[in-house]
Amino acid sequence: MGSPTPSALLLPTAFLLSLLPAAPRSHLPLAHLQVFTNFDCRANVHGALPKPRCQRKLRESPSLPLPMLALNAVQPCQQPGCQMCVRIQLALNATGIRGLELNFLVLRTNHFGRLQVFKKQRNQEYTGTLWQVHLECFPVKSGQQVLVSLETVPAGVLRLNQSLFVTNKQSGPEFHYTWLPGEKAFEVSVPEGPAIMVRLCHQLALECEELHQPFHKQALVSRNHPAVLPYELLLPCLCIEASYDHLDSLRKKVCPFQDQPEIFGKDLWSSTQFQDSSNSEKSEMSMLLRGRCLVQPKASLCWKENISPEAVCRDIPNSTITRSGQEYILEGVDVHPQLCFKFSYKNSSHIKCPHEAGPAWTVSLSVTFLQLHLSFSSRIPSSFSSAHCQLKSSDQCEPEPPVYTITHLAGSALADLDLILPWRSLNHCVLVWRSDVRFAGKQRLCPDVSHRHWGLLAFGVSLTLGLLVAIVLLLRWGLHRLRKDAPSRHPSRPILLIYSPDSEEHKKLVCAFAALLRSALGCPVLLDLWELGLVGRLGILPWMYAQREHVGREQGQVLLLWSAGSARAYALWRGKASGEGRKAPEPHDLFGAAMACLQGELQGVSGTVKRDWVIAYFSKLCGRRDIPRALRFLPRYRLPQELPGLVKILQGPSTLAPSWLHASAKALVYRLLKAEKKKAPRNWLYRSWRTPTERFTGSLVPFTHPKLRRPSCT
Repeated sequence: MGSPTPSALLLPTAFLLSLLPAAPRSHLPLAHLQVFTNFDCRANVHGALPKPRCQRKLRESPSLPLPMLALNAVQPCQQPGCQMCVRIQLALNATGIRGLELNFLVLRTNHFGRLQVFKKQRNQEYTGTLWQVHLECFPVKSGQQVLVSLETVPAGVLRLNQSLFVTNKQSGPEFHYTWLPGEKAFEVSVPEGPAIMVRLCHQLALECEELHQPFHKQALVSRNHPAVLPYELLLPCLCIEASYDHLDSLRKKVCPFQDQPEIFGKDLWSSTQFQDSSNSEKSEMSMLLRGRCLVQPKASLCWKENISPEAVCRDIPNSTITRSGQEYILEGVDVHPQLCFKFSYKNSSHIKCPHEAGPAWTVSLSVTFLQLHLSFSSRIPSSFSSAHCQLKSSDQCEPEPPVYTITHLAGSALADLDLILPWRSLNHCVLVWRSDVRFAGKQRLCPDVSHRHWGLLAFGVSLTLGLLVAIVLLLRWGLHRLRKDAPSRHPSRPILLIYSPDSEEHKKLVCAFAALLRSALGCPVLLDLWELGLVGRLGILPWMYAQREHVGREQGQVLLLWSAGSARAYALWRGKASGEGRKAPEPHDLFGAAMACLQGELQGVSGTVKRDWVIAYFSKLCGRRDIPRALRFLPRYRLPQELPGLVKILQGPSTLAPSWLHASAKALVYRLLKAEKKKAPRNWLYRSWRTPTERFTGSLVPFTHPKLRRPSCT
């Protein structure tokens, strides 16, 4: 055995400090701590133990096992509310000791105390005799664990440890209750026995908290006098507490609805305060909960199709939110009024949406001829995606490939972005969502074919009604034109289309014109706007030279689609104009790369350029004088007047242009000029630096074009 120091023997046991003031009223006479021994003794206490009284009243019992330290929980009286206490019995060999120390510790409260017992005659030797000590007794509470350690004086002769968990054999006052939902109250009665005190309270972590006024009420209930206790809200922590009518009485609590969410669900969420601190600029959703009950609901995200309170909120997969205290935080979220928190507790749920004044971005849908036009407005850097979906029911609309994406670059201010999708059918809608975050809801936008948009509906109806007549006419006319216009009779030669990126609308004109050539001539048209993925991987210069080599190998043509912007870009490229601070096209720009390639060929073999390069321009957009003198040796064609000649040089002298090609090309220019006229006032007010060929919306293929970025027709 070791010999611990005196400081190590001071085990915390002052637990009796908080318990003893209530002892006299608990029918436990503990004015003195009764210590009985089989020898003359004196006792001292340290801490909050009552003053000891040491008496020699025990007879020596040789049959006791040595050494012995026994603890027992007893109830010294039978009255209701009588407090429990611990009785200690010990026996040991007294050889070589002058006294002993008992140290007490209550684990739950960390209260401590110490009792010392000594012989009155220190000089007498009691070698071989038996010491017996009986401690009667010190008070404890139900549910507490008591540790008792024994040390000898002097230390090191003997050391014993023992623990005891105190249980209460009584179940508390018996009572019955009846729920009165119409009166929002409980009726409490007792079948027999003494009167009891009852009240309603909210069970928290360590105590049952009183209800707010005027619902805080304590009532005395006897056998013939029940009590009615009103309540404000039905909560899972609402309990009925009963006790006897004296201090420190044993209490009994019953919480009727803690496992019935179908009853307490509505009141639980209505009594909870939700403090929203979501931040759209940080893409973070945060919600702080404060309630009358210490519940810990689970939280996830859901998406509402509209902002009405009755709208269904659909769960977003894998969006469980981590909790920090009572605050729920989730990062990487599109903060939107329709993206909401869904709190769940015991099969009861509640939806809470952010309280921001408005979303960080908005989108609207408009319908043009065979196109769906999405207009975005965003005040934060973000990316948006969109896809068609077929509306099968009012609740289901799954996205279908392809997915179109547009981006508002970081560092930009409030920006407007446009995304154009092809029209499919009347039962097709568009899903739009933010694609640069982990969690985002998908907005469903459907074309409006009501009387305000009768043009689209009339088009569909007219197309259906005239189908039979059109089939007959198309068969007769189509067979004739097929023999005349079929491009498959001639070997198709590729066309590399070069242009200057004058404006967003001009690039749409280029896309539409390329689509017309490909459809009318049946030949491959090489356009960087149709191969953005390959251009992004290779770079514009390698792509340009690879396509030029392919055109030369297949005996194709390089078609320069000239415009007024091309003339300015060429002058800047040649270094003959200052451009008011604007830089000349670099080789990594398509136009600059093409000019560098052309210049290289001019310095090479003579005559090659005249066969491979050709210039075309729309007469409504520029004239022959806009073509630099250095390039006037190339074949030039005015569109749409000289379109047949252009077709012959592109695909051979025996090739005839389809009759509809001239009209289609003319329609393209007409729509461009019309869009330019509508956009002119806005350009003058907001974007005077833009080219006059703004706002062309007649492309026959889907493309995206953010207004503050370089657009594309993919």
